[in-house]
Amino acid sequence: MKPARVFRAIGLFLLLAGPSLHAACTSATAAGTFGFTTTGTLILPSGPVPVGAVGLITFQLNGDVSGNQDRSVGGIFAHETITGTLTVNRDCTISLLANVFDSSGNLVRTSTIDGVLVNNGKQIRAIFETVVLANGVSLGSVLTVDANRVQGHAQ
Repeated sequence: MKPARVFRAIGLFLLLAGPSLHAACTSATAAGTFGFTTTGTLILPSGPVPVGAVGLITFQLNGDVSGNQDRSVGGIFAHETITGTLTVNRDCTISLLANVFDSSGNLVRTSTIDGVLVNNGKQIRAIFETVVLANGVSLGSVLTVDANRVQGHAQ
């Protein structure tokens, strides 16, 4: 085989194989349970307040989300539950629409959280896009999320 043909064959192979060299993410990449930490600031009408939360969240193959968290907003502590839907894009970016409820089951807020699956789906890095209270009031925020897959849960 002539060298030019060899190089063309190799080039064609790499061109066709290129897209498959980078695995695309699917809902299966995210499915499982993650432990997470949320930190940052909420911008309330009275001024900025610190936020911290830790919890567990589970993503199902069909996009359903469930979880719980313990959070502190400006020093006020609460136990909360989370439901919602997760969208996973081929480029491993994600969008979570999260409904957060108090311990009595009342809707407290709805948030849109955008992020990215990293480390082959073992970790998530995310930021809150919106925080909307149950009464419709939108709050400004600078909240980030760091999540790690919990060992022993479905992957």
